[in-house]
Order: sequence, then C-alpha cells, then structure tokens
Amino acid sequence: MTSPILDQDGKPFEAEKAILSEQVSRAYTTGVRNPRPASVASVLTPLKLTALLRSVIDSNDPEQYMILAEEMEERDLHYAAQLRTRKLVVASIMPTVEAVSDSPADVVMADRVRAILHQDAMPDLFFDLLDGLGKGIGVSEILWNTNKSPWTPSAYKWVDPRYLRPDQDTLQEILLISEADPTGAPLEPYKFIVHTPRSKSGSVWRNGLARLVAVMYMLKSYTLRDWWSFAEVFGIPIRIGKYGPNATPDDIATLINAIGKIASDAGAAIPDSMKMELIESGAAKGGDTLFENMARWCDEQISKAVLGQTMTSDNGSSNSQAQVHDEVRMDIAKWDARQLEATINDQLVKPYIILNWGVQEHYPRVRIRIEEPEDVQAFVEAATPLIDRGFKISVKQVYDKFGLKPPEEGEEVLVAKDSLTPVYPANETALNRSTKPVAMNRTQINVDTDIDDMTDDAMDDWVEVGGDEFMNPILKAAESVSSFEEFQALLPELQKNLTAEQFTEQLARMMFQSRALGDVNDG
Repeated sequence: MTSPILDQDGKPFEAEKAILSEQVSRAYTTGVRNPRPASVASVLTPLKLTALLRSVIDSNDPEQYMILAEEMEERDLHYAAQLRTRKLVVASIMPTVEAVSDSPADVVMADRVRAILHQDAMPDLFFDLLDGLGKGIGVSEILWNTNKSPWTPSAYKWVDPRYLRPDQDTLQEILLISEADPTGAPLEPYKFIVHTPRSKSGSVWRNGLARLVAVMYMLKSYTLRDWWSFAEVFGIPIRIGKYGPNATPDDIATLINAIGKIASDAGAAIPDSMKMELIESGAAKGGDTLFENMARWCDEQISKAVLGQTMTSDNGSSNSQAQVHDEVRMDIAKWDARQLEATINDQLVKPYIILNWGVQEHYPRVRIRIEEPEDVQAFVEAATPLIDRGFKISVKQVYDKFGLKPPEEGEEVLVAKDSLTPVYPANETALNRSTKPVAMNRTQINVDTDIDDMTDDAMDDWVEVGGDEFMNPILKAAESVSSFEEFQALLPELQKNLTAEQFTEQLARMMFQSRALGDVNDG
C-alpha cells in the first residue's frame, strides 16, 4: 500500500508502510555496517590525524573520524565529562507544546503532539540527537506503530554516524550505506531525525566539537605517556650495588639479581661483603610539575571548546568569576536548545501530523526552555524599600518567584523568631488563634514605638513642669517639723493648697494624641 501523502520536499511519499515500522539502519557483523569498528585513537599520530581529518571531505569517508570522535569520549575523562554536561543541560528538560491559536482544532492538534512528546523515550531521543555536538551530526531512526490509527512513534533508534556519507556532488545530502548501496542512499522520508547542530558556519562534516578538540586530545595523550615514563625513571630511587675486588662472577650475578628483586619485590638477600645503596632522585629541574601543567592546559582548551569557558569546570576560580562565566555557558545551552527544538518541530512533529491528518497550514510548536537562575536575594533587597514606601507587589508573584505555594487554610506557617506577640484577625475564633498566628505588621510596630516615645516625652515634661509647683511646698513643710507625725498632720492642708493646672493640661494633651494615633491606625 502506497501513501498519497507528500514528503517534506513536496514529492509523493512512496515509502512502503512496512518500512516505517522496520529498523532499516541495523548493523550486522557480516555487512558493510559493522558494529565492531577498529581502533583509531590507540595509534594516533600527527600525520595520521591530519590524513583522518582530510578524508572526511577529500575522500567522502568520515568513518575514521567518527570512530575517533567516539573513542575520545571513551578515553578522555575530561572531554567526556564536559561534553556530557553540555548534552544533559538540554536533554534533561521536559519539552512543552504551544498551540498555534486558541481555536479548538489547534488546541486538539497541540494535545496530540503533547501526547508523543511526553513519552518515556523522549529524553533518550534528545540525548542521542545531541550526539551531533561532538560528531557534527546526530541521527535517530523512528520506528512507527502503523497497526492502529493514529500512527505514532513506538521507539527511536540511534544511528551510528559511521554509516553516514555525504553525497558526491554537493556534500550536503546525507546518505546511509547498506549492502544494496555501499556508497550510500538517501534517507527514507519521515523515517529519520537528523540533527546537525551548528558551532560554526560551514559544512556539517567539519562542524563537530571532536574535530576542534582532536589536536588537544592527541597532545594530551602524548603528555600523559611521557609523564608516566618520567615517573618510572625519576619517581623510583636509583639502586646501586657495590662488590669488592675479589668478587667472583657468581657474586656479581647475585648482586645484579638482588638489585632487580628490590625493584620488583622491595627486598633481596645479599652477602655481608656486598653493599646496596638507594639514591633518591630529584625532581629533574621541575619535571614533576611540567607534565601536569601541560595536561591541565590541554584540559582548559577542551573546556573552552565545549563549554565556552573554564571557570565552572576547573579549580582555582573565584565564585564571582564562575558566576560571570556561567552566563556564557547559559548562552550556549540556549543555542543548543533552540536548534534541537527546531529539529524536533521539523522532523518529528510535522511528519507525525502529516502522516495522520495531512499537510496543515500551521503546526504546533515544541519549546525547550532553559530557565536562567534568578538571584532571589537581590529581588528581596530591591523590593523591601519599595514595599516600605507603599509600592504594591502581588503576593502570588512573590510566591512564584520563590517557587512556593500559598499555605492552605489552617496549615501551620512559619513566623519570625524575634517577632512581637502575634496579632490575630478580628474574625478569628479563640480556637483558631492557637494554630494560625498572623505576624504583626510594620504599621502596628511603628504605633507601639510612637507610644513609647510619647510616654518618655511626657515623663520628661512632668518632672520639668511639676517640680516647683508640687515639691517646694512639701519640702518647706518637712523642714518646719521635727517628727514624721507632725509632717503627716500638715498633709491635708497641703493638699488643699497644691494646684496641678499645668500637669492636668499636659496629661490631657498626651491622652488626646494617643487617642488620635490609635484612630489613624485603626484597622
């Protein structure tokens, strides 16, 4: 059965239905797609690396380069870690789907796409497609389930890029080799997802990070090899054996055998007439740090190539430097996400819709958003003065900013440790008050402070205004008597003569201010 649907180039879709559900890129040990490649990195030399990189374009044979790119991820721990980090930043994100419009038809179409985007296989698909970051091209084969409607992807299979070739004429079209076509045949439409991330402008086959890192990998491999050779020579003490003039050949052989035993077994037996010395070797003029610095320098260049920076991946950097360079890494991650979502929209979303519902004027859009980390401390420091000045900020927006949700009714909430006695809403019952405290607000705290200030001022004024009016007659009465009983007898008369007009007036004024302050802040 042949489908009348058009492919992505507008040509009739001639693929058989069975092809969509079969894995046509499977490798066999007896075929041209051999799953057991020979090693390239183990015999890498400058001349061989040069020929290997040139063969991709000059000979239309990227197989050796693809083998090297994979072996570099297996052999170099630093490169593998950096490249894996860059992949996982994007591959671990849950994609979202946006409808073209709010019309029922567009919403339904977006829901259909959302169903296949939330499959368990999607993270693996993203990770396999991001294999193109290192090799320049990442390809996955779609296995469609055509037994029921709608046709949906049942699995995604990674395609080894060693089986891919550029076409002979333009070097732009991607071909897949097979027994039927050893030089390669065009990929079946709607069957493959081809991701070609761009780290620079130019040919896909010269765009992988592995091509950029290959020289550093080779130099580092030489450095490590020389480093271990250096350690074998200068890291082990020199063993010197001494024998006397009357030593026989058997004695000399015994001494030589003892020297070898010390090197391998750390112990040996020799006659009393012989001597053995172990001379500690020096650092050979800084050679102990030379190779480490060379290897570290190669790692730094690899970090720059993969992540665009070194501060967040290597030691010795300050926190502020790491934060600055994190922005560069975020830019790269956003670029990777945008390219991947473009590939998914064009080579998965559109084929899924076209195969089931035909060509549409518009298609839902898959989004892979990378959220930048936000400095919530800076937000609090900037918002607090604004709130103090009456600036209104949505409580929901603050909860969203911190990634929190409002507390449920009756739920226990946190309050400041040094807060004053909790204040409860007027409509709260006595039972609820024990479980749902409401923190005292800033206005109420300011009212209490104002009352304290008014009290202090009033007491100061009372001492100053009432001193002569009250104390002088009392002091004179005390000086005129010779006993407490006589002073006590004068008190009723003093009470009739003492006046408190100024004190009464001041007290009334302070009471009026207190009442006015309470009325202003009521509620």
